[in-house]
Amino acid sequence: MNSLIKNIPIEERPRERFIKFGVENLSNTELLSIILNTGTKNISVKELSNNILNSINDISDLKNMTLNKLKTIKGVGEVKAIKLLSSIELGRRVYQEKRLKKIKLNSADKVFSYINQTLKGKNQEYFYALYLDSKKYLIESKLLFIGTINKSIVHPREIFKYAYLLSASSIICVHNHPSGDTTPSKEDLFLTKSLVEIGKLQGINIIDHIIIGSNYYSFFENGNI
Repeated sequence: MNSLIKNIPIEERPRERFIKFGVENLSNTELLSIILNTGTKNISVKELSNNILNSINDISDLKNMTLNKLKTIKGVGEVKAIKLLSSIELGRRVYQEKRLKKIKLNSADKVFSYINQTLKGKNQEYFYALYLDSKKYLIESKLLFIGTINKSIVHPREIFKYAYLLSASSIICVHNHPSGDTTPSKEDLFLTKSLVEIGKLQGINIIDHIIIGSNYYSFFENGNI
């Protein structure tokens, strides 16, 4: 059955339905079809969109998609994968901007509430630096490293570079343990001690380092900062 867009009645095409009914009334397939714009020689954009949706359990799983994973889906090449991931990231930033307004991170449980959803389900360690003003309001959150956290890949110069660029007064470091066990490793303890010492010299204090897992571990609350 030929299901190319040109063979779909005009009034049933995603863009026309967008104009007539509004974006909020489009299906997930239609929204993806508009973003992807075209299919391939043998696969319509609608089929391609369904292929993507069939590869996940829920639409929210798209936020965890990677470039390589998308490219394994029939009909999705690098260009379309990049386009889709860029759209997802743009949407995330739109909503994050709202969250970044007047968020006070003056306790470990507030940091956990703020970033837990971002790190939930990750199968690698993600290292974030949260930059705060003098009243502990969040200025910006930066993902600095992905992988096993150790002294060889977590470079203090990167952490403090952004602090200067953002005129931050203090920093909270956050990373996850995919295992769910929040017990600090020797590398975590060494890294934290090093960052705290550098922060004191730089005049930009590391006020906490929080490990996210099934719950959280705060270096500050446990007397390690």
